[in-house]
Amino acid sequence: MKMCLAASSAPCKPSSINFPCCRRRKSRSSWKPSDTKARSPNAAPFLCSPIATYAVKRLYVNGEEPRSLPPKQNLMMVGPTGCGKTFLIELLFQNIFKLPTVIVDITSFTESGYIGDDVRTILTRLIDASGDATFLASVGVVCLDEFDKIAASGSNARFAGQGTTKDVSGYGVQRELLAMLEGKELMVPMDYGFSEYGNRAKLSTRNIPFIACGAFSGMDDLQGKRASIGFNNPETDADELSLDEVGLFQKFGFLPELIGRFSRIVAFPSLPAETLHQILLENIIPQFKNEFKGEGLELRISDEAIKYLVKRSEKRGTGARGLHTELVKAIEQAAFDTFSRVTNAKVVIACEDNQLISQVIKA
Repeated sequence: MKMCLAASSAPCKPSSINFPCCRRRKSRSSWKPSDTKARSPNAAPFLCSPIATYAVKRLYVNGEEPRSLPPKQNLMMVGPTGCGKTFLIELLFQNIFKLPTVIVDITSFTESGYIGDDVRTILTRLIDASGDATFLASVGVVCLDEFDKIAASGSNARFAGQGTTKDVSGYGVQRELLAMLEGKELMVPMDYGFSEYGNRAKLSTRNIPFIACGAFSGMDDLQGKRASIGFNNPETDADELSLDEVGLFQKFGFLPELIGRFSRIVAFPSLPAETLHQILLENIIPQFKNEFKGEGLELRISDEAIKYLVKRSEKRGTGARGLHTELVKAIEQAAFDTFSRVTNAKVVIACEDNQLISQVIKA
């Protein structure tokens, strides 16, 4: 089976492999269709159709020839922090499609030969997520998180002597990613060491889609007008963010050749207040309630406190991440006053004078 799937030009027949994402599952207890729509109503179709359908169903289930199909698509997801970019990738590909998926922080990688993680170890992590099976890794999904942080510094102002120095974490990493995103057969180390004599495996990236995620803060300043990329404008069409923006990405500090390897740029708007309210009620608050329940306490959060948390998150521009940050301040004080000291009581988080307070009501 490994020999059959090692090369993308000779995929296995439908009966020779059984991908979890191609089987009909009886239950999806932790997922609802509204989960993807709540985060970004336009992003899910862009992610599902060109990636999961192409790489798995057509090639390895239907047994079609790769040359008869369009090439794989790399996507770039642009949006403010806390808007659900990596959440959507994890939900779709890890939890629903059950594809080998890795989400890596691209800021920890450097050019080959320097201190830091080698760029090719991204594929090592994908093989590890596939259970050391290269035939499964060849149809996995790679998410390059914090992609905007590898923008080269000083792209507009060249200082004296810069030609004799190396930007090993900026342009160096971008050059290393060129061949990987293009789709070639690479020799991938099977461990995370730097030994030249370690075991290596051949892995083709022809059918591995790469999804770059980043906030790209400051991009609107390069355009000369606020929010012209559409971060805060829900009416902006994602199709508009393609060829016209390549010059801006180059000014931002990216190689044009690297941006050209992404077929679509998907814009994410900031999460609306209704979605932040839903995240609080369905995700964050139940977790804290379970923690207090284990200590024999009942946690209650007033409606005014919930509205305060949503407004604070919107004001700070931190999205869903800001909800947890604001709530944990009041939760920590309540936990300090009650854990191992009080049982059979109610802990109420309320909002007074534009700040959260905790009260303990004994039964």
